[in-house]
Amino acid sequence: MAHILLATIGSLGDLHPFIAIGRALREQGQRVTLAVPEDGVGKARAAGLDAAPILPSYASICARLRLSESEVAVRVLADAGFVLDEILMPTLHESSVALDRLADSADVVAASVFAFAAEIVAEKRSLPLAGIVLQPMTLFSALQPPRAPPFELMCHRPRSTLGQGWNRLGYATIRRLLRARYGARIDAVRASHGLGSRTGAPMLDHSPATAALLCCWSAPLGALPPDAPTGAVLTGFPFFDSESGSADAAIDPVLADFLAEGDPPLVFSLGSFAVAAAGRFYERAAAVARQLNRRAVLLTGQPGAATREGDCLSVGYAPHSMVFPHAAAIVHHGGAGSSGQALRAGRPQLIVPHFGDQYDNAARLVDAGVARRMSRAAFTAKRAAPIVAELLESAAIAQCAHSAAEAIAQEGDGAANAARAIIGLANGEKSTHPIE
Repeated sequence: MAHILLATIGSLGDLHPFIAIGRALREQGQRVTLAVPEDGVGKARAAGLDAAPILPSYASICARLRLSESEVAVRVLADAGFVLDEILMPTLHESSVALDRLADSADVVAASVFAFAAEIVAEKRSLPLAGIVLQPMTLFSALQPPRAPPFELMCHRPRSTLGQGWNRLGYATIRRLLRARYGARIDAVRASHGLGSRTGAPMLDHSPATAALLCCWSAPLGALPPDAPTGAVLTGFPFFDSESGSADAAIDPVLADFLAEGDPPLVFSLGSFAVAAAGRFYERAAAVARQLNRRAVLLTGQPGAATREGDCLSVGYAPHSMVFPHAAAIVHHGGAGSSGQALRAGRPQLIVPHFGDQYDNAARLVDAGVARRMSRAAFTAKRAAPIVAELLESAAIAQCAHSAAEAIAQEGDGAANAARAIIGLANGEKSTHPIE
């Protein structure tokens, strides 16, 4: 039995895949400790995993910043650097100390590429590190650069060495900027653990401890690019979305009755984070449904009982795995977890990206033929209703969505695939040379 230390620092979109991988490791006979923000400890334990906090709760972070949870969400959506500047860097020393304590008996560390403390602890303790990549864009490929606002100047379909060279130059510039902005703060934390300076840039460069890169998505969202790092492997999506943490949780009976009583509804969701800055999204979503004379389920993220207004049912949370298969079409923000569940359900999608990797995921889903996309500002009933109508009527989109679901069904359990790769590192079955 190996002791696997899993570490992640994000919202439910990050926590759920790690719970899925942790459960798969446990089912394969391994000891697992999940290191997460304080908010995620209860859910991880309810899922049957040992868990400990390495980051304060979201409420505590908001209190430190003297901002409400919705104000923090707005800042995150508006400023790509806010998470690094105000959340990750100020807590890096604290989280590295907490993770180091948990690593006393660990054989492998497997962590989100944004859990910077993990590479510090793995390097300090000479442990193999498995990078868990949930967002395809964070491979930062020169051949398939991210299609997201910060990367608009890159050549997105480079057909020549000139275009590829331009993209590599762009990454080199970003590396210099990241190193100049965060290098000293990261090096100070490394020094507190007896380590020398980091030569690379956070996010773009992998630690010398990195032995494998587990790309936790399915082929319909995109194959690995030819210039993916050595050691990268596609595992498939690690699915988990229980609200309580219990794997046998049921959906709200009111929602279950609504899904059973009529035609498949439109389903609207902004996931677990963007929903805190939803603005008028759900008001406009209901207007889209009314204009098309369709039933709708609005997953609003708001506490309280389900409420119904005509043929629109508003619910705070429901497992996407239990709702999406009943949908006629799914309108969502393009988060990795929501995208995976929508692909698995085999339903057409309209993506309304809000920040980060959601723009890149949206472009990938459009390329896969399963989705259309529109900007957050453009999402009104007048503009969105015709697009949703096209999704509902298109035989080509329906076929692509069906094919994507079949591909995911055939590829096996993504969490189990990732777990086997991690166990292989613990058993010394794979070379632990640095990722290039």
